[in-house]
Amino acid sequence: MRFLRFLRPHKGTLGLAVLFMAISSLFDWVSIAMFVPVVDKVFNNGKIVFPVGLPSGMEKLISLINSMSQMELLRIIILIMPVLFLLKGLFNFLYSYYMSDIGQLCVRDIRNRLYEKIQGLSLEYFIKKRTGELISRITNDVKLVENALSYGTTDLVYQSFLVVVFSFTIFYIHWKLALVSLLLLPMVALPIIKVGKVLRKISRRSQDKMADINSLLVETISGARIVKAFCMEDHEIEKFRSQNQGYYKLSMKSIKRTLLLSPATELIGVIFGVFILAWVGKDVISGKISFGVFGLFLGSLFSLIRPLKKLSQVSTLNQQALVASSRVYDVLDTVSTVAEGPQAPLLAVIKHKIVYEGVNFSYGSQPVLEDINIEIKKGEVLAIVGKSGVGKSTLVDLLPRFYDPGRGRILIDGVDIRGVSLRSLRGQMGIVTQETILFNDTIRENIAYGRKDAKDAQIMEAAKKAHAHEFIESLPDAYDTLIGDRGAKLSGGEKQRLCIARALLKDPPILILDEATSQLDSTSERIVQEALDTLIAGRTVFIIAHRLSTVRSADRIIVLDAGRIVEQGSHEELLGQNGLYKQLYSLQEIG
Repeated sequence: MRFLRFLRPHKGTLGLAVLFMAISSLFDWVSIAMFVPVVDKVFNNGKIVFPVGLPSGMEKLISLINSMSQMELLRIIILIMPVLFLLKGLFNFLYSYYMSDIGQLCVRDIRNRLYEKIQGLSLEYFIKKRTGELISRITNDVKLVENALSYGTTDLVYQSFLVVVFSFTIFYIHWKLALVSLLLLPMVALPIIKVGKVLRKISRRSQDKMADINSLLVETISGARIVKAFCMEDHEIEKFRSQNQGYYKLSMKSIKRTLLLSPATELIGVIFGVFILAWVGKDVISGKISFGVFGLFLGSLFSLIRPLKKLSQVSTLNQQALVASSRVYDVLDTVSTVAEGPQAPLLAVIKHKIVYEGVNFSYGSQPVLEDINIEIKKGEVLAIVGKSGVGKSTLVDLLPRFYDPGRGRILIDGVDIRGVSLRSLRGQMGIVTQETILFNDTIRENIAYGRKDAKDAQIMEAAKKAHAHEFIESLPDAYDTLIGDRGAKLSGGEKQRLCIARALLKDPPILILDEATSQLDSTSERIVQEALDTLIAGRTVFIIAHRLSTVRSADRIIVLDAGRIVEQGSHEELLGQNGLYKQLYSLQEIG
């Protein structure tokens, strides 16, 4: 029912499709009803005889047909039948087209909602969820929902119309026999319900398995360099084959039960049809009902088998969609741990200082930062050092609200950052990390990311300041060069300089550098460091550095240990304290 809400914006189109379905179902009935005059009058030159009274309009039509000659009626039928089937085909096309359109529109809307929701979630969510799993939500799970909304809804409505039309026909012709035929419904419904429960369990396992496959693909394709470097191709192939085989087995379990369901319901219908033939056959022989009318009764009864089979398949689609919908709504119902208040005010550009006031943070039950108190003046360069895993990156991730502290608060010019809009907060910050995040687009678009209004001259100036212009101009298409997935066509130093150019173009008053040169060789590091010196000038800067030689010129250095600030001061002051900083610095100097 929750997914049916996605049909609301398209209810006009849905209403039109339902109208075309109703008309098309009537043409299905007419195509069988044509059997009556053809058999009774044209081929046998008899009269059409119904065992019950007919409405006056139908009575007159039957009388008119009975009064016609065989050849006259045959000519009329020959003329009418192509027109009837042409109209039937037209209305079939119309309702199928509109229902397919509705299905695609709903899929578009669901995927947009999912992607919008994912973009609005905090980083904590992405730590807990696998990338491939989220991709599976948007692709595989939504596709299953489309099947239910489009094909499932079409069959549910259209086949229900057919059931009503044909049921009315058999009740009208022979109500006692039609009443007995109701026994067919529970006999058909029971296997549908039982198999449906099994299919739902199998479908959930299948979709989980597909998420595993997607995750494996994302990991091995993005990590192709490591796979090849460690000669693990055969190992990864075997892992993929195992996951793929598991999905195959689950798919075949589902297919086997679905395929068994259809002939089972059909067999029940055929057995019942034989019973009907034995009951009514004597009335046809005695002339109480004409053969053509009996043919209409029998044809209508057997015509119920097809829509009932289709409705059983709808049940299968719905079972799969129920599982898929729960997985989709698992994302849509997730509440971001970093929320922006309604009508949150804009944060003014920093004028004085940033303050961490009694900040604590934990990942689940694991404490990371404890009682952090720092004051950073505007224009100050603050370096954060310490052993791996002590919370350096987490400390700076709290500033743009990638996470929120468990206790304490962060203030910019006295304003708690949790009370302002995220866009105005993050708009004041530029971030350059050790992991260069670039997109499979042109160099121009990567530099201008976040500044779509930037002119070519501004992009080029940012590249020059980042010491990137020279290597960009040497590329075949210069600034229009496509750099590949995650910048695969560029070296580490070139990618880092593009990231610096991107930050320069944004021109943020606050800058975060998270080990921006840690993965570069000495030559690339020197060039990138020169670019960083240009970037740092005149800004409030947070520098996380593994190589302590790169932070000697910082205005102040804080040393983290076990999530706490244990030392702070200038490079020279910290060396004079003979503490953890001097120990770390000495180890690097020896290395």
